[in-house]
Amino acid sequence: MGEVMRLGLVGYGAGGRLFHAPYIRAVPEIELVGVVTRNPERRGEVATDLPGVAVFDSLGDLLDAGVDAVTITTPPDTRRALVLEAVDRGVHVIADKPFAPDAAGGRELAAAADSAGVLLSVFHNRRWDTDLRTLSGVLAGLGTAWRCESRFDLNEPGSLDAGPSGGLLRDLGAHLVDQMLWLFGPVETVSAHLDWIDQHRGRTDCGFSVSMTHASGVFSTVSASKINHVAARQWRVYGAEGSYVSDGTDVQTDQIKQGLRPVDDLATWGHERPDRLGVLYTANGAQTVPSAQGRYDEFYRQFAAAVDRQGPQPVPAREAIATLEVLDAARASATGGVTVRL
Repeated sequence: MGEVMRLGLVGYGAGGRLFHAPYIRAVPEIELVGVVTRNPERRGEVATDLPGVAVFDSLGDLLDAGVDAVTITTPPDTRRALVLEAVDRGVHVIADKPFAPDAAGGRELAAAADSAGVLLSVFHNRRWDTDLRTLSGVLAGLGTAWRCESRFDLNEPGSLDAGPSGGLLRDLGAHLVDQMLWLFGPVETVSAHLDWIDQHRGRTDCGFSVSMTHASGVFSTVSASKINHVAARQWRVYGAEGSYVSDGTDVQTDQIKQGLRPVDDLATWGHERPDRLGVLYTANGAQTVPSAQGRYDEFYRQFAAAVDRQGPQPVPAREAIATLEVLDAARASATGGVTVRL
């Protein structure tokens, strides 16, 4: 690794505070040089959480201070302008998901980054979820995979992004679809249902079920809710040689909310609770599967290496555009009551 990458964090709401800053700090190859927020309460949190890290009023001020890259984790309807501003200044960008409202918007941002000669990665950090990494390690034991179901229900009514640019499909749905693409490859057809509520900023999807057929032959389904007062994280995978069942927890998020930080002890970070381990079922019987380690910090470690030309981007924009294409198809399917072919 060459010089330490100088990174700025734009936004310090729940995303910046819980999903970005703790993992940035766990990567020695990155120096967090500044946070952009004008909110007095957020400024106080930065001072408490990140002593000595500068706070800026705007992205422009941060860029003037000198950074190699920025993470944009502001509300979805502000991301396009901020990504374009950073790209125009020749700075590498990590964009939170959804990094665009649709695939066309994603292609615009990717083209701008390519034209400027900078990297644009999308923060699909849940490729490093504990349960996903554990599942990926047992797939070979199932023989040919036939079908996969992923359910992620959250009891968080207050955190639902409202209005036309928000909704749960663009938010959590982006992660769950990306995980299926990472596991099983490109999608050929999409069929979806969305649950809707009326909110002050407009009609908002608050739950979904999306089914996909992959070119690999796998049929996958992802579903989630956020306002139905239930919390669950479940996987079901069926294959020619058996099945795998996981009823786990959102391990790394739970650890962060408990006040733990990966920088304190990476060796013990991101392991599932012993009483919530997954089980592999085959002709040989039931076998409890040890937890793989979840490591969101790996996203930032790989991004720093890519900036230093020592490896590929963790989630290049083109891969996130593929996820957006599935989300676009899901909305079209739910609206028209049809199966959409990509």
